[in-house]
Order: sequence, then C-alpha cells, then structure tokens
Amino acid sequence: MWAIQSARIAALAIVAVAAPVAAQDDPFQSYLVGVRTRAIAQGVAPATIDREFAGLTLNTRVVELDRGQPGNVLSTSFSPFAPYRADHVDAARIDRGRSVYQAQRSRLSAIERETGVPESIMVAIWGHETNYGSYTGNFDLVRSLASLAFEGRRRPLFEGELIAALKMIDRGTPRSQLKGSWAGATGNPQFLPSIYLRLARDGDGDGRADIWNSQPDTLASIANYFTDAGWRPGQPWGFAVNVPGGYNRTLASNTLASPRCPRVFQRHSGWRSMAEWRALGMVPQGRAWPADDVQATLIEPDGEGATAYLLTGNYRVILDYNCSNFYALSVGLLADAVER
Repeated sequence: MWAIQSARIAALAIVAVAAPVAAQDDPFQSYLVGVRTRAIAQGVAPATIDREFAGLTLNTRVVELDRGQPGNVLSTSFSPFAPYRADHVDAARIDRGRSVYQAQRSRLSAIERETGVPESIMVAIWGHETNYGSYTGNFDLVRSLASLAFEGRRRPLFEGELIAALKMIDRGTPRSQLKGSWAGATGNPQFLPSIYLRLARDGDGDGRADIWNSQPDTLASIANYFTDAGWRPGQPWGFAVNVPGGYNRTLASNTLASPRCPRVFQRHSGWRSMAEWRALGMVPQGRAWPADDVQATLIEPDGEGATAYLLTGNYRVILDYNCSNFYALSVGLLADAVER
C-alpha cells in the first residue's frame, strides 16, 4: 500500500511540474502565463482565463498579415481615389444602404435626435465596415489577439485587446460570438473589444449591446462612437468643390506635422474658414455653403484639375474610426448617396 501511495505522489509531482516545464519550452505558452497574471489583476476570473487559454496555439497567419501592413512613412507619391470610390461607393452598396436607411428610419431618427450623428453616417459606416453585416470575419479573436500580442511588434495594443476580450467573455459574451477580422475587430461595426466595452450600446431595449445580430444596437453603438470622438451636430463632414484654375496652393499649405497617421494628414491643406475658401474661388458642387465661420481643410485626392473636397472637423471624426482618407471620403459620399 505504501509503495502504491508513493507512486501516486510521484506521479502527481510530475504532473505538477509538467505545465511550467512545457511553458518554458514553448515561448507562446510562457507568454500566456504572464498574460494570465495581468488579466487577473484587471479583474478577469482565473477560471475564465484557464478555460479560454486551454489548448490555445499560435496563429502564424495573423502575424504574417500584421507584418504585411504598410507603415506611416511619409511620401510624395499617392494613388488616385477614383478606383477606390468606384469599388466602395457602388450602386449595390448604395441601394442596400437605402434599404437599411428606410427600414430603420424610426430608430435612426431617434438616435440622431439623441446624439446629433446623422442617420446616413451610421448607415454608411456599417456599409463600409461589413457591407451591412454580410461579412464580419471568421478569425477567433482570442487566438488572433494572443498571437499578435506574443509577436510583440504592437504588444501593448494587442495584449490590451486580448484582456478586453477576456473581460467580454467573463461578462457573458460567448467565445463563439467573438469572431472577426484578423486584427481583432468584431461585429457589424467592427469594434475592437476595448471599444465594445466602452462604447457599445443597447439600441433595442433588451438589456444587451448585441453588435453581431441587432441592427438597432449596431447603429446606436456607431453613433455613440462618433459622439465620443467629437462629432459636431449640424455640420457636414465635407463636400465636393471645384478648384479654380490658377489657384495658388501655397496660400493654404499645411505647415503642421501630425503625430497620428502623418501620411493621411499630409494630403490636407491648412485650415481656413468657409468665407476664406469662398474668397479663394472654390465653388461647391450642387450644394450651398455652410456658415462662414465653419473651418475646413482642402484635399485633392485625384490630383489637380479633378474634384476636390473641403473637409470639416467631422471628417476627422470619421478618420478616428479608420485613419484613411479613401475610407473617410467614401463613408461621407456613401452617406450622401444613401439619404438622397
């Protein structure tokens, strides 16, 4: 009997040290041990972490995708906007957006009254992010975020999002629902987990912010994001203008370097009031001028001689959602087309 008990004790001892040894042999597992400690310190239940980390393996595909992303190196060479616009503000997306717009008018108008964010902007963001929910991504967020955090290039960002995803699970969101892009965005509006925790809203009154299945929750959450980012009610995002021949672009050149998305803001002029732009000879395409004191920058996304755009501070709010001029311009143009 004593010999059997000794054998059992020895076997348990081997099992007890096996996990640490395995973690030491596998750098990814060693990293997850540290994440576990930090997640617990932020209030995530140990049982949740242990369940979700069990059997978790490195996804090398998402690491490859992240390393393939372009940087923010400044350049004087730019691609034209017109091909992107043709792909993203196409007839099918406009027609579907108008259908969503009409189907949700009562809820949309209520959200706009509450937040000041235009109905059409909410719809256009949804249309651009997931084509109105037709494709939201199928990467497992926990595995993707753990892999990206382990890789280390942007560890603070991705580890923070991994812990936020664990918090979502700990608060009742099923792991099976946390599917999305390779970079960790999920649901109809493609929120990162930390954004979901901070800004997702219940738009249909069922007590849950379901950005995966509920259109009202999706739209209310997008509007709340824009409110938080500083949307100014009553101002347009921008509008198309004709630039006069002989316009001296040095008169409104941008002398500031943006610490965020420098390549994006490199294409913008300096700020001028609408009165000043009008005095410089700009002519709106098919609309009236906003108030004279509204500030705007100028962008010529297809070069000199093509359609240009005056962009208000609300355009910067769209850039906060996705820091890309082509994206933000397309959102604004889709919104305009949807509400016509």
